[in-house]
Amino acid sequence: MTSFSLDKFENTLKRSEELEKHLNEELTSDQYVKFSKEYSEIQPLVTEISEWKKISKEISDLEILLEDKNSEKEMKELAEEEFEKLMNHLSKVEENIKLLLLPKDKADSKDVILEIRAGTGGDEAAIFAGDLFRMYQRFADLNKWKTQIMTLSDGDVGGYKEIIFSISGENVFSKLKFESGVHRVQRVPATESSGRVHTSAATVAVLPEPEDVEIAVEDKDIRIDVFRASGPGGQSVNTTDSAVRITHLPSGIVVSQQDEKSQHKNKAKAMKILRARLYESEREKQREERAADRRFQVGSGDRSERIRTYNYPQGRVTDHRINLTLHKLESVLEGQELVGLVEALISEDNSRHLLKEE
Repeated sequence: MTSFSLDKFENTLKRSEELEKHLNEELTSDQYVKFSKEYSEIQPLVTEISEWKKISKEISDLEILLEDKNSEKEMKELAEEEFEKLMNHLSKVEENIKLLLLPKDKADSKDVILEIRAGTGGDEAAIFAGDLFRMYQRFADLNKWKTQIMTLSDGDVGGYKEIIFSISGENVFSKLKFESGVHRVQRVPATESSGRVHTSAATVAVLPEPEDVEIAVEDKDIRIDVFRASGPGGQSVNTTDSAVRITHLPSGIVVSQQDEKSQHKNKAKAMKILRARLYESEREKQREERAADRRFQVGSGDRSERIRTYNYPQGRVTDHRINLTLHKLESVLEGQELVGLVEALISEDNSRHLLKEE
């Protein structure tokens, strides 16, 4: 480790002690939330730093013993064996510290708005969009996250032409941010009499949900139209102008919402989606400005990028960005084995960023 790292170690430990003192003082609720959040965020690093210091001290003590010419041979052999173990352990701890010191995506801790749209494949694509929705819903349940449907358009024979829902909980975006892109399915549709395998697709967009203060939407920048709700989502509310369409004039982004009976609730949901799309648009601009770093990213987040194939005849799921195939299709779609893909993508992204840092 460099001296710069050592200085950073001491600063981190000092900050942890300061936060502990603050948390034992009389604080306003906002101060408590602020300090406790920062404290919990740096604790993994504090734990690794403490372990690093402890092991380093033990290694130093062993080095003194090994250099002592008066030490017994048997004692030296035991010390050499212990020294090797500690050096290996120290190497792992240092790797953990490097990962924890990587620049964090400030959106990692945010909730998300997840959009799934049927792509090529007609009815089968809509059914597949429904399968993806259930996969993410079950994955959310396993992580004790909360999901809420915001808007949907049913498919003609099942599934969804489009479904937008929110997922809230701890570090949601950090685990789902690599899900954006084109998901492809290969299977025999129920309506296929000849048993021929069809290929269909659905697009997924994972949008971090910004705080209101992060994305200010001024009244002069939006046009709000109200109209009578129609279709499956609006059958029970089509006697009043409850549906809302918001157009963001500077960007041209349009969001429509009609699932609620209340115009006020529809407007609130539409504004939530609009802010998320504007926030993601700003993040995309920043990504383009750092285009030279693309080779260090697992995926660009481009919705047109084919990222994964779900092959039913062979019971496998392949993520094309990291060339990983799992022969656990059912478990992935149940959300249980999706964690394996998520962790592999995060690990690969971390490895590439470490490569960039070196």
